Amino acid sequence: MFIKRIFFAAALLLTTASIICAQEALKSTEEEYYDFLALEGVIERPSLGYRTLSDSVWNVPDDADGNVWAGNNLGTAKKLTDHISFKLYGPDWYNSFNTASPYGQNDGALWQGKGYNTSLTAGARLEAYGFEVTIKPMVCFSQNLEFDYMPSAYESEYGYFWKSGGSIDYPQRFGDEPFFTFDWGDTEIRYTWKTLTIGFGTQSPWLGPAWLNPMLGSNNAATYPKLDLGIRKTSIYLPWLHWYIGDIEARLWTGMLTESDYFDSDSSNDHNMINALSVSFAPSFIPGLTLGANRVFLTKWEWENLKYIGRLFTLSKGNTAEDQKISLTADWLFSKVGLELYGELGIDDYANASTILDYIKYPFHTMDYTVGLKKTIPIIPKYNIYSELIFEWNNFEMSQDFQLQWEYMGFYSHSIITQGYTNRGQILGAGSGSMGNSQYLGLNVYYPKGKAEIFVHRTNPDNNYIYSKAVYEKAGVVISETGKTLEMSYFSAFKATWTMGISNEYFITKDFSISGGYAFEIIVNPLYQNGLFTEYNNIIQSEIKYRF
Repeated sequence: MFIKRIFFAAALLLTTASIICAQEALKSTEEEYYDFLALEGVIERPSLGYRTLSDSVWNVPDDADGNVWAGNNLGTAKKLTDHISFKLYGPDWYNSFNTASPYGQNDGALWQGKGYNTSLTAGARLEAYGFEVTIKPMVCFSQNLEFDYMPSAYESEYGYFWKSGGSIDYPQRFGDEPFFTFDWGDTEIRYTWKTLTIGFGTQSPWLGPAWLNPMLGSNNAATYPKLDLGIRKTSIYLPWLHWYIGDIEARLWTGMLTESDYFDSDSSNDHNMINALSVSFAPSFIPGLTLGANRVFLTKWEWENLKYIGRLFTLSKGNTAEDQKISLTADWLFSKVGLELYGELGIDDYANASTILDYIKYPFHTMDYTVGLKKTIPIIPKYNIYSELIFEWNNFEMSQDFQLQWEYMGFYSHSIITQGYTNRGQILGAGSGSMGNSQYLGLNVYYPKGKAEIFVHRTNPDNNYIYSKAVYEKAGVVISETGKTLEMSYFSAFKATWTMGISNEYFITKDFSISGGYAFEIIVNPLYQNGLFTEYNNIIQSEIKYRF
């Protein structure tokens, strides 16, 4: 009888408790909607430059002006007592079908190959007395139909198609059979005291302001176990004077990365260690501006390599036992006019320069960059219809000084950490144009019952492969593998994709939504042939989501 009374009381609390906040997964419909409200100045962003599900806590008054989806349930925590709250996630069922080749990014452990692909995620979160326990795994299926791809340059026949001056665990296809994947997703246990926080779990961090292709942290790959420690977004005041000088955020973490099944057969090198630091600052004297820095060390998985945590705080010169990367970010939000400008600058193994003079004479060595903007555009405010324009340009091509050095695969590859900046065969950062470039232009239209989207996206997935052919060579040199000159072999062999798509999400009820989308992808030179051979890919997507 006593147990029954406890269950009855818990059920009653769940149904009558007040809503306190919303906490959303990276790149979910809900998180992107809340970010749109922040762009409009309706609400404030909960973080500066480091985002996971646990850090994405949005406080959204239902009656806030401009809250287009005020009548829809986006999933909120239920307050059981003054110190205990509970939230259910999902279920969220995603489906896609690619008719000609793989297509998809920022989808976690799911690999969207040719054919049918699907993922299902659901979970729960309990918060009590500073502790946070989240269980939110993902189950995926890929039909993985056959398609034409380049000959592998690795032990596995499915591996990436070239390596020179570095290598990468980046399979073109994940075997030759359909497969299931289980991933722990946004699962984590955490304790927070005021703004100090420590946690262990598998939540992927999104680093910096990039909307599509952040350099060093995204949810493009499967998750990995990590331990993190830091300070959540915190206001800073000068001692004694009590002057507010801005907000700061910092996170330090170490984790274990895992090789895919399609790289090599050496079980002794299946794991790498990642040690990383992310710091952001939003000065009070320049409203809307946020500056950030992210630094990463990759090493072999050995406990002694925890020493690289200390290296994160120094500018010491690199060595051959590790792969280090840094990115600097800037984000300026003008909420009064609904405009955001952002950028990211990345450098690979930047500390290998001997003196500051190396940066003066040629600062572009291994440098990558991203620039982007977001702009809100009212359409029919009377009927609560608003739009958001998004543009992002990413460049990950090798710097031109490598034409005088060696074949540089790119920002995500390395000669010692042979798997590169990947986990289970997918890149931890930018999912498109990761060794080339990417340009994205999209328009989101929000209305009371949903969201419509139209976009165009152009990429060169790997221009470095073409550029590597010209290192030490002249255009007129005859290439043995083709019997033609370098110019005739590769001048027109760049691979490029052009994708145009539309989608719509609609709330059937306040708790239940469905979405569907279609995209048409033109793939020019899919096998890097000299010429203009073209392939066409039709992409059909759907999603069903229920929110408690």
